[in-house]
Amino acid sequence: MPNPACQSRSGISIDVVIPAYNATNYLHFCLKALLGAAETPNRIIVVDDGSTDDTREIAASYPVVVIRTDGRRGPAFARNLGASEATGDVVLFVDADVCVRHDTLARLYACFDADPELDAVIGAYDTEPQSPDFLSQYRNLMHSFVHQSATGRACTFWSGCGAIRRELFLEHSGFDERFGRPAIEDIELGYRLHRAGRKLMLDGAIQVTHLKRWTFWNLVKTDIMDRGSPWTELILRDRFMPNDLNLQLSQRVSVALVFLLVAFSTVAAAYAGGYFLLPLFFILFILLARWWGEMAAPERPASSSATLFAGVGIISVLAWRHHMFGLIPPLLLSPALLLIQHRYATRGSKPPILRWTALLYSAASIVIAIAYFPAHMIIYPTFFLVAILAWLNSAFYIFLAEKRGIPFLLAAIPFHLLYHFYNGVSFAIGLTRHTWSGVMNTERETEFR
Repeated sequence: MPNPACQSRSGISIDVVIPAYNATNYLHFCLKALLGAAETPNRIIVVDDGSTDDTREIAASYPVVVIRTDGRRGPAFARNLGASEATGDVVLFVDADVCVRHDTLARLYACFDADPELDAVIGAYDTEPQSPDFLSQYRNLMHSFVHQSATGRACTFWSGCGAIRRELFLEHSGFDERFGRPAIEDIELGYRLHRAGRKLMLDGAIQVTHLKRWTFWNLVKTDIMDRGSPWTELILRDRFMPNDLNLQLSQRVSVALVFLLVAFSTVAAAYAGGYFLLPLFFILFILLARWWGEMAAPERPASSSATLFAGVGIISVLAWRHHMFGLIPPLLLSPALLLIQHRYATRGSKPPILRWTALLYSAASIVIAIAYFPAHMIIYPTFFLVAILAWLNSAFYIFLAEKRGIPFLLAAIPFHLLYHFYNGVSFAIGLTRHTWSGVMNTERETEFR
């Protein structure tokens, strides 16, 4: 039943809609946080999107409204269904793997009270995600930085924590239900609202805690197939690319520079006769970064360790055969340092000498690698590209160092470069799909005529 006490000073009430699919691991925390907030919503509506676990039973154990879809239909359909059942003036969409903070709803009420013309407002992840592993921490911090550094007028929407006036949402037909899985249905809705001249705001002070644990391949798949590629198609369809959030000019330039950096590095490696080093060091760099960054995760998969040590062995053998003897000591030293790091991480204490050892080892490795660079003009533009990339992304790197320290920053850099690289891949895929779709539509129109 609606709670008449849950209204803002101007009489605005907020209903929360949560789409949930197999959310057993998260939903309890999500609902507990909502019910324990300083300001509670008018109603909480959980939409079970065809779950095969205990999601529905968990939701039913709380004082919330529970409705079901007819099988798995995707979060866009589930949110639209929940919004159709809402009775509040404003609908707040929250993901099932998100916990509101104590003041989240209070800040939302204040936003709509302060600005009667406000149509929708989105928040941000905080800087303390639940999952302690490096990849989840890095991903969350990147999202948090982008949103919290872009406070102001928005041109998109975010369903992780986004509130919109219910009548406006229904007027614009809600989320596009053609997105049958989590994708860019929230971005697409934001574009439509922006095109209609509606007032959308991003308030970085409205924060939620993310509970999701990311894996490497899930992150890459999500960024390329579920976000980057369809977002590119949306941009090409609407011919609208705002200089905002992940689409800032600095980020677009970074994508181009990373591809140039890969090209120059490939040429340099081939010229030096060490063409095999580029892909192997790239893989090893990713694995090392994950190890150095996982400060809070005492358990490491055995397969990850075996892959890392196998990579070290392969590169050491190849370096020996190609008379690159200086590369071998730091390569062989790395497993010992990683085992020491793992030991102290398990005990929960990290002496300063370990941090300094990691920094000195990183510096020495860079010096040794530079010593094997060929004396060729191709090296100078390579270093220039690295310097420009560091400058363009310096604010984010400083943010990471402030929040998690320099070792975490060093671990995050290869992932951030990889992020720019597969953003370029996403653009290529999206452009190809958009072009192919246009060709097919033209052929169908020709046949119809």
